[in-house]
Amino acid sequence: MRQQSGDASLLRRLNTAAILEILRESGVATLSQLAREARVSRPTAEAIVADLIAEGWTEECEEPGDRQRGRPAKRFRFRASAGHVIGVGVGGSALRAMVADLGGDVVATHRLPGYAAMPAVDRLDAIAELVSTVTAQAGLTVSELAAVGVGTTGVVDGDGRVVKSVVLPGWGDVDLQGELSDRLPAPVLVENDMRLAVLAEHWRGEARGHQDVVYLFAGDRLGLGLLIGGRPHRGAHAASGEIGWQPGDHWHAFRHLTNYAMAAEPGELRTHRQAADLAVARTQEGDESAVKALRAFATHLGEGLLTLVTPLDPELVVIGGNLARAGDLLVEPIREVFAERCLYPPKVAASSLAGECVTLGAVRWALDHAERILFT
Repeated sequence: MRQQSGDASLLRRLNTAAILEILRESGVATLSQLAREARVSRPTAEAIVADLIAEGWTEECEEPGDRQRGRPAKRFRFRASAGHVIGVGVGGSALRAMVADLGGDVVATHRLPGYAAMPAVDRLDAIAELVSTVTAQAGLTVSELAAVGVGTTGVVDGDGRVVKSVVLPGWGDVDLQGELSDRLPAPVLVENDMRLAVLAEHWRGEARGHQDVVYLFAGDRLGLGLLIGGRPHRGAHAASGEIGWQPGDHWHAFRHLTNYAMAAEPGELRTHRQAADLAVARTQEGDESAVKALRAFATHLGEGLLTLVTPLDPELVVIGGNLARAGDLLVEPIREVFAERCLYPPKVAASSLAGECVTLGAVRWALDHAERILFT
Protein backbone atom coordinates (compact mmCIF):
# COMPACT_ATOMS: atom_id res chain seq x y z
CA MET A 1 0.00 0.00 0.00
CA ARG A 2 1.26 3.51 -0.78
CA GLN A 3 3.16 5.36 1.89
CA GLN A 4 2.21 8.95 2.69
CA SER A 5 3.32 11.32 5.46
CA GLY A 6 1.74 12.97 8.47
CA ASP A 7 -1.47 12.33 10.36
CA ALA A 8 -3.50 12.19 7.15
CA SER A 9 -1.24 9.42 5.91
CA LEU A 10 -1.77 7.38 9.07
CA LEU A 11 -5.55 7.80 8.88
CA ARG A 12 -5.52 6.85 5.21
CA ARG A 13 -3.50 3.69 5.93
CA LEU A 14 -5.84 2.72 8.76
CA ASN A 15 -8.88 3.23 6.52
CA THR A 16 -7.20 1.29 3.71
CA ALA A 17 -6.42 -1.63 6.03
CA ALA A 18 -10.01 -1.60 7.30
CA ILE A 19 -11.49 -1.69 3.80
CA LEU A 20 -9.08 -4.42 2.71
CA GLU A 21 -10.06 -6.58 5.68
CA ILE A 22 -13.78 -6.02 5.02
CA LEU A 23 -13.28 -7.15 1.43
CA ARG A 24 -11.39 -10.25 2.54
CA GLU A 25 -14.01 -11.25 5.10
CA SER A 26 -17.11 -10.43 3.04
CA GLY A 27 -15.93 -11.94 -0.23
CA VAL A 28 -17.73 -9.33 -2.36
CA ALA A 29 -18.79 -5.82 -1.32
CA THR A 30 -20.17 -2.63 -2.85
CA LEU A 31 -18.75 0.84 -2.26
CA SER A 32 -21.73 1.70 -0.07
CA GLN A 33 -21.14 -1.36 2.08
CA LEU A 34 -17.43 -0.62 2.38
CA ALA A 35 -18.07 3.01 3.34
CA ARG A 36 -20.66 2.00 5.92
CA GLU A 37 -18.63 -0.78 7.56
CA ALA A 38 -15.34 1.16 7.53
CA ARG A 39 -17.15 4.31 8.75
CA VAL A 40 -15.78 6.52 6.01
CA SER A 41 -17.45 8.64 3.33
CA ARG A 42 -18.31 7.06 0.02
CA PRO A 43 -15.79 9.28 -1.89
CA THR A 44 -13.07 8.15 0.55
CA ALA A 45 -14.01 4.51 0.06
CA GLU A 46 -14.04 4.99 -3.71
CA ALA A 47 -10.57 6.58 -3.68
CA ILE A 48 -9.13 3.82 -1.48
CA VAL A 49 -10.61 1.08 -3.65
CA ALA A 50 -9.13 2.75 -6.74
CA ASP A 51 -5.70 2.67 -5.10
CA LEU A 52 -6.13 -0.96 -4.06
CA ILE A 53 -7.10 -1.91 -7.61
CA ALA A 54 -4.05 -0.10 -8.99
CA GLU A 55 -1.79 -1.93 -6.53
CA GLY A 56 -3.31 -5.33 -7.27
CA TRP A 57 -5.00 -6.00 -3.91
CA THR A 58 -8.59 -5.65 -5.15
CA GLU A 59 -10.53 -6.20 -8.35
CA GLU A 60 -13.96 -5.33 -9.64
CA CYS A 61 -16.20 -8.32 -10.24
CA GLU A 62 -19.35 -8.90 -12.21
CA GLU A 63 -21.92 -11.35 -10.90
CA PRO A 64 -24.21 -13.38 -13.18
CA GLY A 65 -27.30 -11.41 -14.18
CA ASP A 66 -25.76 -7.97 -13.68
CA ARG A 67 -26.46 -6.90 -17.26
CA GLN A 68 -30.15 -7.75 -16.95
CA ARG A 69 -30.58 -5.49 -13.94
CA GLY A 70 -29.71 -2.20 -15.61
CA ARG A 71 -26.88 -0.44 -13.75
CA PRO A 72 -26.33 -2.32 -10.48
CA ALA A 73 -23.85 -1.15 -7.87
CA LYS A 74 -20.24 -2.04 -8.61
CA ARG A 75 -18.89 -4.94 -6.63
CA PHE A 76 -15.34 -5.52 -5.52
CA ARG A 77 -13.40 -8.41 -4.04
CA PHE A 78 -10.08 -9.08 -2.37
CA ARG A 79 -7.45 -10.64 -4.67
CA ALA A 80 -6.10 -13.53 -2.63
CA SER A 81 -3.50 -14.14 -5.33
CA ALA A 82 -1.92 -10.76 -4.59
CA GLY A 83 0.29 -12.42 -2.00
CA HIS A 84 1.55 -15.87 -1.00
CA VAL A 85 3.04 -17.67 1.99
CA ILE A 86 4.79 -21.00 2.49
CA GLY A 87 4.37 -23.57 5.23
CA VAL A 88 7.16 -26.07 5.91
CA GLY A 89 6.98 -29.21 8.05
CA VAL A 90 10.28 -30.56 9.40
CA GLY A 91 10.09 -34.22 10.38
CA GLY A 92 12.50 -37.07 10.92
CA SER A 93 11.84 -38.81 7.60
CA ALA A 94 10.73 -35.99 5.30
CA LEU A 95 10.50 -32.25 4.70
CA ARG A 96 7.18 -31.00 3.31
CA ALA A 97 6.17 -27.60 1.95
CA MET A 98 3.02 -25.90 0.70
CA VAL A 99 2.55 -22.57 -1.07
CA ALA A 100 -0.79 -20.87 -0.39
CA ASP A 101 -2.34 -17.59 -1.46
CA LEU A 102 -3.70 -15.09 1.05
CA GLY A 103 -7.05 -16.86 0.99
CA GLY A 104 -5.40 -20.05 2.23
CA ASP A 105 -5.78 -21.96 -1.06
CA VAL A 106 -2.78 -24.25 -1.64
CA VAL A 107 -1.27 -23.69 -5.10
CA ALA A 108 1.86 -25.87 -4.93
CA THR A 109 3.29 -28.66 -2.76
CA HIS A 110 6.63 -30.44 -2.63
CA ARG A 111 8.37 -33.06 -0.50
CA LEU A 112 12.00 -33.95 0.07
CA PRO A 113 13.18 -37.11 1.82
CA GLY A 114 15.20 -36.74 4.98
CA TYR A 115 16.62 -38.87 7.75
CA ALA A 116 16.81 -38.39 11.49
CA ALA A 117 20.63 -38.34 11.69
CA MET A 118 21.02 -35.69 8.96
CA PRO A 119 23.56 -33.05 10.14
CA ALA A 120 21.92 -29.76 11.12
CA VAL A 121 23.64 -27.75 8.39
CA ASP A 122 22.48 -30.23 5.74
CA ARG A 123 18.91 -30.08 7.03
CA LEU A 124 18.99 -26.27 6.99
CA ASP A 125 20.24 -26.27 3.41
CA ALA A 126 17.59 -28.84 2.46
CA ILE A 127 14.82 -26.64 3.92
CA ALA A 128 16.09 -23.64 1.95
CA GLU A 129 16.25 -25.78 -1.21
CA LEU A 130 12.71 -27.03 -0.59
CA VAL A 131 11.37 -23.48 -0.20
CA SER A 132 13.07 -22.35 -3.41
CA THR A 133 11.80 -25.37 -5.35
CA VAL A 134 8.17 -25.17 -4.28
CA THR A 135 8.14 -21.39 -4.76
CA ALA A 136 9.35 -21.81 -8.34
CA GLN A 137 6.66 -24.45 -8.91
CA ALA A 138 4.09 -21.80 -7.94
CA GLY A 139 5.62 -19.35 -10.45
CA LEU A 140 7.03 -17.10 -7.72
CA THR A 141 10.34 -16.05 -6.24
CA VAL A 142 11.16 -16.37 -2.54
CA SER A 143 11.50 -12.59 -2.19
CA GLU A 144 7.83 -12.24 -3.21
CA LEU A 145 6.62 -14.30 -0.25
CA ALA A 146 4.82 -12.56 2.59
CA ALA A 147 6.11 -15.12 5.12
CA VAL A 148 7.64 -18.58 5.50
CA GLY A 149 6.18 -20.57 8.41
CA VAL A 150 8.19 -23.53 9.68
CA GLY A 151 7.00 -26.26 12.05
CA THR A 152 9.64 -28.47 13.63
CA THR A 153 9.86 -31.15 16.25
CA GLY A 154 11.51 -30.02 19.48
CA VAL A 155 11.10 -27.29 22.09
CA VAL A 156 11.01 -23.96 20.21
CA ASP A 157 11.43 -20.69 22.11
CA GLY A 158 9.89 -17.32 21.28
CA ASP A 159 12.84 -16.38 19.04
CA GLY A 160 12.51 -19.44 16.82
CA ARG A 161 15.44 -21.33 18.35
CA VAL A 162 15.17 -25.10 18.80
CA VAL A 163 16.16 -25.35 22.45
CA LYS A 164 15.90 -29.15 22.75
CA SER A 165 15.20 -31.97 20.33
CA VAL A 166 14.89 -35.67 21.09
CA VAL A 167 13.66 -36.84 17.69
CA LEU A 168 16.37 -35.14 15.57
CA PRO A 169 19.93 -35.56 16.91
CA GLY A 170 22.02 -32.39 16.66
CA TRP A 171 18.91 -30.26 16.16
CA GLY A 172 18.93 -28.83 19.68
CA ASP A 173 20.32 -25.34 20.23
CA VAL A 174 19.88 -24.49 16.54
CA ASP A 175 18.80 -20.93 15.79
CA LEU A 176 16.40 -22.17 13.15
CA GLN A 177 14.71 -18.83 12.52
CA GLY A 178 18.02 -16.99 12.28
CA GLU A 179 19.70 -19.61 10.07
CA LEU A 180 16.80 -19.75 7.65
CA SER A 181 16.50 -15.96 7.59
CA ASP A 182 20.11 -15.86 6.41
CA ARG A 183 19.28 -18.32 3.63
CA LEU A 184 15.88 -17.01 2.53
CA PRO A 185 14.99 -13.42 1.43
CA ALA A 186 11.58 -13.53 3.18
CA PRO A 187 10.26 -13.23 6.76
CA VAL A 188 10.69 -16.58 8.58
CA LEU A 189 8.65 -17.75 11.57
CA VAL A 190 9.33 -20.97 13.49
CA GLU A 191 7.08 -22.89 15.88
CA ASN A 192 6.78 -26.34 17.44
CA ASP A 193 5.17 -28.91 15.13
CA MET A 194 2.45 -30.07 17.54
CA ARG A 195 1.27 -26.53 18.21
CA LEU A 196 0.97 -26.00 14.48
CA ALA A 197 -0.83 -29.32 14.07
CA VAL A 198 -3.56 -28.31 16.52
CA LEU A 199 -3.70 -24.90 14.79
CA ALA A 200 -4.32 -26.69 11.48
CA GLU A 201 -7.10 -28.75 13.05
CA HIS A 202 -8.72 -25.55 14.32
CA TRP A 203 -8.45 -23.95 10.88
CA ARG A 204 -9.28 -26.75 8.47
CA GLY A 205 -9.81 -29.93 10.47
CA GLU A 206 -11.94 -31.58 13.12
CA ALA A 207 -11.47 -28.76 15.66
CA ARG A 208 -13.21 -26.07 13.59
CA GLY A 209 -15.59 -24.18 15.86
CA HIS A 210 -13.98 -25.51 19.06
CA GLN A 211 -11.94 -23.39 21.46
CA ASP A 212 -10.47 -25.94 23.89
CA VAL A 213 -8.89 -28.96 22.24
CA VAL A 214 -6.34 -31.66 23.01
CA TYR A 215 -4.52 -32.98 19.93
CA LEU A 216 -2.70 -36.31 20.19
CA PHE A 217 -0.27 -37.19 17.42
CA ALA A 218 0.08 -40.96 17.03
CA GLY A 219 2.54 -41.99 14.37
CA ASP A 220 6.16 -43.04 14.77
CA ARG A 221 5.98 -41.31 18.16
CA LEU A 222 3.44 -39.67 20.43
CA GLY A 223 3.08 -35.90 20.67
CA LEU A 224 0.59 -33.41 22.07
CA GLY A 225 -0.79 -30.05 21.05
CA LEU A 226 -3.10 -27.98 23.24
CA LEU A 227 -5.58 -25.37 22.06
CA ILE A 228 -6.85 -23.20 24.91
CA GLY A 229 -9.26 -20.36 24.24
CA GLY A 230 -8.81 -20.83 20.51
CA ARG A 231 -5.02 -20.39 20.58
CA PRO A 232 -2.17 -22.93 20.72
CA HIS A 233 -0.80 -23.06 24.26
CA ARG A 234 2.98 -22.58 24.55
CA GLY A 235 3.59 -22.83 28.30
CA ALA A 236 6.06 -20.96 30.51
CA HIS A 237 9.10 -22.53 28.82
CA ALA A 238 7.56 -23.13 25.36
CA ALA A 239 7.48 -26.84 26.27
CA SER A 240 3.72 -27.31 26.37
CA GLY A 241 2.77 -30.69 24.90
CA GLU A 242 6.14 -32.35 25.49
CA ILE A 243 5.16 -35.69 27.00
CA GLY A 244 8.46 -36.79 28.53
CA TRP A 245 8.59 -39.59 31.11
CA GLN A 246 5.66 -40.09 33.45
CA PRO A 247 5.16 -42.55 36.32
CA GLY A 248 2.46 -45.16 35.85
CA ASP A 249 3.51 -46.22 32.33
CA HIS A 250 0.94 -43.85 30.79
CA TRP A 251 2.56 -43.46 27.37
CA HIS A 252 4.09 -46.91 26.70
CA ALA A 253 1.06 -47.87 24.64
CA PHE A 254 3.04 -48.90 21.56
CA ARG A 255 4.12 -52.13 23.27
CA HIS A 256 0.69 -53.62 22.46
CA LEU A 257 1.41 -53.13 18.76
CA THR A 258 5.07 -54.17 18.81
CA ASN A 259 4.19 -57.33 20.76
CA TYR A 260 1.51 -58.14 18.19
CA ALA A 261 3.92 -57.56 15.29
CA MET A 262 6.57 -59.82 16.88
CA ALA A 263 3.99 -62.58 17.39
CA ALA A 264 2.55 -62.22 13.89
CA GLU A 265 5.92 -62.22 12.09
CA PRO A 266 8.66 -63.24 14.54
CA GLY A 267 11.49 -62.82 12.06
CA GLU A 268 10.81 -59.12 11.39
CA LEU A 269 12.06 -56.17 13.47
CA ARG A 270 9.77 -53.16 13.20
CA THR A 271 9.68 -49.59 14.44
CA HIS A 272 6.64 -48.38 16.39
CA ARG A 273 5.13 -46.95 13.23
CA GLN A 274 5.77 -50.09 11.19
CA ALA A 275 4.20 -52.24 13.90
CA ALA A 276 1.20 -49.91 13.97
CA ASP A 277 0.86 -50.03 10.17
CA LEU A 278 0.92 -53.82 10.27
CA ALA A 279 -1.74 -53.97 12.99
CA VAL A 280 -4.03 -51.55 11.13
CA ALA A 281 -3.64 -53.45 7.86
CA ARG A 282 -4.28 -56.82 9.52
CA THR A 283 -7.27 -55.40 11.39
CA GLN A 284 -8.82 -54.36 8.09
CA GLU A 285 -8.30 -57.95 6.90
CA GLY A 286 -10.23 -59.28 9.90
CA ASP A 287 -7.32 -60.49 12.07
CA GLU A 288 -8.83 -60.74 15.59
CA SER A 289 -5.41 -60.59 17.28
CA ALA A 290 -4.71 -57.32 15.46
CA VAL A 291 -8.10 -55.98 16.54
CA LYS A 292 -7.31 -56.80 20.17
CA ALA A 293 -3.84 -55.23 19.94
CA LEU A 294 -5.18 -52.04 18.39
CA ARG A 295 -7.95 -51.82 20.96
CA ALA A 296 -5.48 -52.31 23.84
CA PHE A 297 -3.27 -49.61 22.31
CA ALA A 298 -6.20 -47.17 22.05
CA THR A 299 -7.40 -47.93 25.58
CA HIS A 300 -3.89 -47.30 26.90
CA LEU A 301 -3.81 -43.96 25.04
CA GLY A 302 -7.17 -43.00 26.55
CA GLU A 303 -5.91 -43.77 30.06
CA GLY A 304 -2.84 -41.63 29.45
CA LEU A 305 -4.98 -38.78 28.09
CA LEU A 306 -7.04 -38.76 31.29
CA THR A 307 -4.18 -36.93 33.01
CA LEU A 308 -4.83 -34.02 30.63
CA VAL A 309 -8.53 -34.31 29.90
CA THR A 310 -9.67 -34.38 33.52
CA PRO A 311 -8.04 -31.09 34.63
CA LEU A 312 -8.26 -29.24 31.27
CA ASP A 313 -11.91 -30.11 30.50
CA PRO A 314 -11.58 -29.78 26.70
CA GLU A 315 -14.48 -29.86 24.27
CA LEU A 316 -12.69 -32.19 21.90
CA VAL A 317 -9.80 -34.64 21.63
CA VAL A 318 -8.40 -35.11 18.11
CA ILE A 319 -6.29 -38.15 17.25
CA GLY A 320 -3.88 -37.25 14.47
CA GLY A 321 -0.82 -38.67 12.78
CA ASN A 322 -0.47 -41.78 10.67
CA LEU A 323 -2.63 -43.90 13.00
CA ALA A 324 -5.64 -41.60 12.60
CA ARG A 325 -6.51 -43.62 9.50
CA ALA A 326 -7.63 -46.41 11.84
CA GLY A 327 -10.67 -44.21 12.51
CA ASP A 328 -13.24 -45.66 14.91
CA LEU A 329 -10.96 -48.61 15.70
CA LEU A 330 -8.82 -46.08 17.56
CA VAL A 331 -11.48 -43.56 18.56
CA GLU A 332 -14.12 -45.82 20.13
CA PRO A 333 -11.95 -47.33 22.92
CA ILE A 334 -10.79 -43.82 23.87
CA ARG A 335 -14.40 -42.64 23.98
CA GLU A 336 -15.24 -45.54 26.27
CA VAL A 337 -12.44 -44.64 28.68
CA PHE A 338 -13.62 -41.02 28.80
CA ALA A 339 -17.28 -42.01 29.23
CA GLU A 340 -16.36 -44.15 32.23
CA ARG A 341 -13.85 -41.84 33.91
CA CYS A 342 -14.59 -38.20 33.00
CA LEU A 343 -17.11 -35.91 34.66
CA TYR A 344 -17.73 -34.25 31.29
CA PRO A 345 -16.44 -36.62 28.56
CA PRO A 346 -15.11 -34.67 25.57
CA LYS A 347 -15.86 -35.60 21.99
CA VAL A 348 -13.20 -37.70 20.27
CA ALA A 349 -12.46 -37.56 16.55
CA ALA A 350 -9.85 -38.91 14.15
CA SER A 351 -8.06 -36.25 12.10
CA SER A 352 -8.71 -36.08 8.37
CA LEU A 353 -5.56 -34.03 7.71
CA ALA A 354 -3.23 -37.04 7.93
CA GLY A 355 0.46 -36.25 7.46
CA GLU A 356 -0.16 -32.73 6.20
CA CYS A 357 -1.29 -31.28 9.54
CA VAL A 358 2.06 -29.70 10.53
CA THR A 359 2.68 -28.21 7.07
CA LEU A 360 -0.86 -26.87 6.89
CA GLY A 361 -0.49 -25.40 10.38
CA ALA A 362 2.72 -23.70 9.25
CA VAL A 363 0.75 -22.17 6.36
CA ARG A 364 -1.81 -20.81 8.84
CA TRP A 365 1.01 -19.49 11.06
CA ALA A 366 2.52 -17.64 8.08
CA LEU A 367 -0.89 -16.31 7.05
CA ASP A 368 -1.46 -14.94 10.55
CA HIS A 369 1.80 -13.00 10.24
CA ALA A 370 0.91 -11.72 6.76
CA GLU A 371 -2.53 -10.61 7.91
CA ARG A 372 -1.10 -8.73 10.90
CA ILE A 373 1.11 -6.76 8.54
CA LEU A 374 -1.61 -6.26 5.94
CA PHE A 375 -4.56 -5.38 8.13
CA THR A 376 -3.00 -3.33 10.94
